[in-house]
Amino acid sequence: MSDGEVIDKQTVRFQRLLPGPIERVWAYLTEADKRARWFAGGAMELREGGAASLFFQHKNLMQPGETAPENYKQAVEGFSFETRVTRCEPPRVLAFLFGEGEDGSEVVFELEPRGDRVLLTLTHRRLPSREEMRNVSGGWHLHLTMLQHLLEGTQPPRFWDTHAALEEKYQKLIP
Repeated sequence: MSDGEVIDKQTVRFQRLLPGPIERVWAYLTEADKRARWFAGGAMELREGGAASLFFQHKNLMQPGETAPENYKQAVEGFSFETRVTRCEPPRVLAFLFGEGEDGSEVVFELEPRGDRVLLTLTHRRLPSREEMRNVSGGWHLHLTMLQHLLEGTQPPRFWDTHAALEEKYQKLIP
Protein backbone atom coordinates (compact mmCIF):
# COMPACT_ATOMS: atom_id res chain seq x y z
CA MET A 1 0.00 0.00 0.00
CA SER A 2 1.62 3.22 -1.09
CA ASP A 3 1.84 6.24 1.16
CA GLY A 4 0.11 9.51 0.57
CA GLU A 5 2.05 12.15 -1.34
CA VAL A 6 2.08 15.79 -0.31
CA ILE A 7 1.33 17.79 -3.47
CA ASP A 8 1.44 21.24 -1.89
CA LYS A 9 0.91 22.76 1.56
CA GLN A 10 -2.85 22.07 1.40
CA THR A 11 -3.09 18.91 -0.72
CA VAL A 12 -2.36 15.21 -0.27
CA ARG A 13 -2.85 12.47 -2.87
CA PHE A 14 -3.17 8.68 -2.69
CA GLN A 15 -3.23 6.09 -5.45
CA ARG A 16 -4.31 2.45 -5.36
CA LEU A 17 -4.54 -0.12 -8.13
CA LEU A 18 -7.75 -2.03 -7.42
CA PRO A 19 -9.51 -5.04 -8.94
CA GLY A 20 -12.03 -3.87 -11.54
CA PRO A 21 -14.09 -3.34 -13.43
CA ILE A 22 -14.51 0.41 -13.03
CA GLU A 23 -18.28 0.10 -12.42
CA ARG A 24 -17.60 -2.12 -9.41
CA VAL A 25 -15.17 0.38 -7.86
CA TRP A 26 -17.62 3.22 -8.64
CA ALA A 27 -20.33 1.34 -6.76
CA TYR A 28 -18.11 1.17 -3.67
CA LEU A 29 -17.66 4.95 -3.83
CA THR A 30 -21.28 5.87 -4.44
CA GLU A 31 -23.61 3.25 -2.95
CA ALA A 32 -24.17 3.89 0.77
CA ASP A 33 -24.23 0.24 1.86
CA LYS A 34 -21.00 -0.57 0.01
CA ARG A 35 -19.24 2.68 1.06
CA ALA A 36 -20.14 1.97 4.72
CA ARG A 37 -18.08 -1.24 4.55
CA TRP A 38 -14.81 0.69 4.12
CA PHE A 39 -15.42 4.39 4.91
CA ALA A 40 -18.79 5.97 5.69
CA GLY A 41 -22.36 5.26 4.67
CA GLY A 42 -25.07 7.80 4.01
CA ALA A 43 -27.16 8.97 1.10
CA MET A 44 -25.54 10.87 -1.75
CA GLU A 45 -27.23 12.63 -4.65
CA LEU A 46 -24.97 11.80 -7.58
CA ARG A 47 -24.97 15.18 -9.31
CA GLU A 48 -22.98 18.38 -8.96
CA GLY A 49 -24.52 20.32 -6.07
CA GLY A 50 -26.24 17.18 -4.75
CA ALA A 51 -26.72 16.68 -1.03
CA ALA A 52 -24.59 14.11 0.71
CA SER A 53 -24.67 12.76 4.23
CA LEU A 54 -21.62 10.88 5.46
CA PHE A 55 -22.35 8.53 8.36
CA PHE A 56 -19.25 7.16 10.07
CA GLN A 57 -19.66 4.08 12.26
CA HIS A 58 -16.29 2.45 12.70
CA LYS A 59 -17.57 -0.43 14.81
CA ASN A 60 -18.55 -1.90 11.43
CA LEU A 61 -14.88 -1.80 10.37
CA MET A 62 -13.49 -3.39 13.51
CA GLN A 63 -12.63 -7.04 14.01
CA PRO A 64 -13.97 -9.00 17.01
CA GLY A 65 -12.10 -8.14 20.19
CA GLU A 66 -10.81 -4.77 18.96
CA THR A 67 -11.24 -1.73 21.15
CA ALA A 68 -11.02 1.84 19.97
CA PRO A 69 -8.91 4.54 21.61
CA GLU A 70 -10.95 6.62 24.01
CA ASN A 71 -10.73 9.75 21.82
CA TYR A 72 -12.39 7.86 18.91
CA LYS A 73 -15.46 6.51 20.76
CA GLN A 74 -17.77 8.80 18.76
CA ALA A 75 -16.44 7.34 15.50
CA VAL A 76 -17.16 3.84 16.80
CA GLU A 77 -20.73 4.54 17.84
CA GLY A 78 -21.51 6.76 14.88
CA PHE A 79 -21.69 10.36 13.78
CA SER A 80 -22.60 12.09 10.56
CA PHE A 81 -22.25 15.37 8.76
CA GLU A 82 -24.06 16.88 5.83
CA THR A 83 -22.09 17.97 2.82
CA ARG A 84 -22.35 18.56 -0.92
CA VAL A 85 -21.19 16.81 -4.07
CA THR A 86 -18.95 19.17 -6.05
CA ARG A 87 -18.37 16.98 -9.10
CA CYS A 88 -19.91 13.79 -10.44
CA GLU A 89 -18.91 12.21 -13.75
CA PRO A 90 -19.92 8.52 -13.55
CA PRO A 91 -18.02 6.24 -13.43
CA ARG A 92 -14.80 8.26 -13.42
CA VAL A 93 -14.96 11.25 -11.03
CA LEU A 94 -16.66 11.87 -7.69
CA ALA A 95 -15.87 14.87 -5.49
CA PHE A 96 -17.45 16.24 -2.33
CA LEU A 97 -16.75 18.74 0.41
CA PHE A 98 -15.26 17.19 3.53
CA GLY A 99 -16.59 18.77 6.68
CA GLU A 100 -19.52 21.04 7.15
CA GLY A 101 -19.94 24.28 5.25
CA GLU A 102 -18.76 25.62 1.94
CA ASP A 103 -15.28 26.38 3.28
CA GLY A 104 -14.50 22.72 3.93
CA SER A 105 -11.74 20.82 2.25
CA GLU A 106 -12.54 18.83 -0.89
CA VAL A 107 -12.06 15.13 -1.63
CA VAL A 108 -11.79 14.03 -5.27
CA PHE A 109 -11.86 10.39 -6.39
CA GLU A 110 -10.72 9.70 -9.95
CA LEU A 111 -10.97 6.26 -11.55
CA GLU A 112 -9.02 5.13 -14.59
CA PRO A 113 -9.27 1.64 -16.12
CA ARG A 114 -5.97 -0.23 -16.35
CA GLY A 115 -6.75 -3.54 -18.05
CA ASP A 116 -8.78 -5.60 -15.57
CA ARG A 117 -7.78 -3.24 -12.74
CA VAL A 118 -8.68 0.34 -11.87
CA LEU A 119 -6.33 3.11 -10.77
CA LEU A 120 -8.04 5.06 -7.99
CA THR A 121 -6.54 8.48 -7.29
CA LEU A 122 -7.82 10.26 -4.20
CA THR A 123 -6.85 13.92 -3.83
CA HIS A 124 -7.76 15.82 -0.66
CA ARG A 125 -7.47 19.58 -1.27
CA ARG A 126 -7.78 22.77 0.75
CA LEU A 127 -6.58 21.26 3.99
CA PRO A 128 -6.33 24.15 6.46
CA SER A 129 -3.20 23.03 8.34
CA ARG A 130 -0.36 20.51 8.50
CA GLU A 131 -2.03 18.89 11.49
CA GLU A 132 -5.22 18.34 9.48
CA MET A 133 -3.15 16.95 6.60
CA ARG A 134 -1.49 14.47 8.99
CA ASN A 135 -4.86 13.42 10.42
CA VAL A 136 -6.64 12.89 7.11
CA SER A 137 -3.59 11.19 5.57
CA GLY A 138 -3.55 8.44 8.16
CA GLY A 139 -7.32 8.10 7.85
CA TRP A 140 -7.37 7.93 4.05
CA HIS A 141 -4.46 5.50 4.00
CA LEU A 142 -6.38 3.18 6.35
CA HIS A 143 -9.76 3.52 4.63
CA LEU A 144 -8.23 2.87 1.20
CA THR A 145 -6.49 -0.17 2.68
CA MET A 146 -9.90 -1.38 3.88
CA LEU A 147 -11.36 -0.80 0.40
CA GLN A 148 -8.53 -2.67 -1.28
CA HIS A 149 -8.95 -5.70 0.99
CA LEU A 150 -12.71 -5.63 0.48
CA LEU A 151 -12.38 -5.57 -3.31
CA GLU A 152 -9.69 -8.27 -3.27
CA GLY A 153 -11.71 -10.47 -0.93
CA THR A 154 -8.89 -10.64 1.62
CA GLN A 155 -8.87 -10.14 5.38
CA PRO A 156 -8.25 -6.48 6.31
CA PRO A 157 -5.84 -5.59 9.12
CA ARG A 158 -7.06 -4.75 12.61
CA PHE A 159 -8.53 -1.30 12.22
CA TRP A 160 -7.32 0.50 15.37
CA ASP A 161 -3.85 -1.05 15.49
CA THR A 162 -3.33 0.01 11.89
CA HIS A 163 -4.80 3.44 12.62
CA ALA A 164 -2.34 4.04 15.45
CA ALA A 165 0.63 2.97 13.32
CA LEU A 166 -0.46 5.22 10.44
CA GLU A 167 -1.03 8.22 12.72
CA GLU A 168 2.55 7.82 13.93
CA LYS A 169 3.84 7.31 10.41
CA TYR A 170 2.21 10.48 9.00
CA GLN A 171 3.43 12.53 11.96
CA LYS A 172 6.92 11.71 10.68
CA LEU A 173 6.19 11.86 6.94
CA ILE A 174 4.49 15.26 7.10
CA PRO A 175 6.65 17.37 9.46
